[in-house]
Amino acid sequence: MKVILLAAALLAVSLTAPAQAGPHHDAVRYASIKGCDRGDDGRLPCGPWRLVMHSGEQRVLADAQTVALKADGKPYKYLPAPVAVSGDGTKVAYFAKNSRRLAVRTLGGGVTLLPAGAVPRVPQYEVGLVLSDDGGRLAVTIGTGQVRIFDTSDGARLGTLPRGETLVDFSGDGGEVLTTVDADESVTDVVVRADTGELVSRATPPQLVSANMPLALAADGRTAAAFVAGKSQLVLYDVETDQVLGRVPVKLPKGDLNAIDWTGDRQVTLHLTTQAGRMNVVQIDTETGAVRLRDRYTVLKDSLVVAACGG
Repeated sequence: MKVILLAAALLAVSLTAPAQAGPHHDAVRYASIKGCDRGDDGRLPCGPWRLVMHSGEQRVLADAQTVALKADGKPYKYLPAPVAVSGDGTKVAYFAKNSRRLAVRTLGGGVTLLPAGAVPRVPQYEVGLVLSDDGGRLAVTIGTGQVRIFDTSDGARLGTLPRGETLVDFSGDGGEVLTTVDADESVTDVVVRADTGELVSRATPPQLVSANMPLALAADGRTAAAFVAGKSQLVLYDVETDQVLGRVPVKLPKGDLNAIDWTGDRQVTLHLTTQAGRMNVVQIDTETGAVRLRDRYTVLKDSLVVAACGG
């Protein structure tokens, strides 16, 4: 899944985690950190991470690191520490304040701490977090190099992806991950790997697909979906056979694409944002192109950065 990290002023993606069911009142819609004016330094992160629930309630993520730490442990005031929300909104991943270890909190449940050596001592602002739809898997991108996959139930490392591959997302059921890799002659390949890191398939997609990233990967581990904004089409692509399976016309509400996630056997969910700070979440039937507005909200106006669930 993707966690959508947005600069609230423009709602533009700055980093990159889907939901099988509709919104629940006890699930997280998005996490937000407040921005405060600090004179010549501009707006800086201030206050704790806040979890905004589907009910509208706000909860403070009190044990989460707020400002990112440098490799030496000193705070870097310009950027917040990373946070990720699972697609179903039931789990949140973050750096714990006291231990500085990665933690995964289950709403209404406990907190799982990853082992102390799970992430090398690097600046926290160089770490990217992505939770699978159900929060059962956590992908940790370390700088521009390595991606490690963890089981969030016990913190065990499941696998490591080869260096040079860029994480896109988990598959719909979290059993696989989709990555991209720069190939020869400025070509980008898409790669599917098991959550343990083993290669499943690799292909060089046609320009129709490669020019319309990001992709969403279905639970079957082979069917990908891309949205072509210029033609308002959903394109389906089989990574295993390297074949375009079809193009489905869709009619969407206004907004720029921030995330696309495969959230059912024949359902893709898109997050669309407007300059006014409105998020439109739509579900698309991949066979008929029928569109349903699942959710609509406006992020807190004082937000500096927002991490929303993907699906």
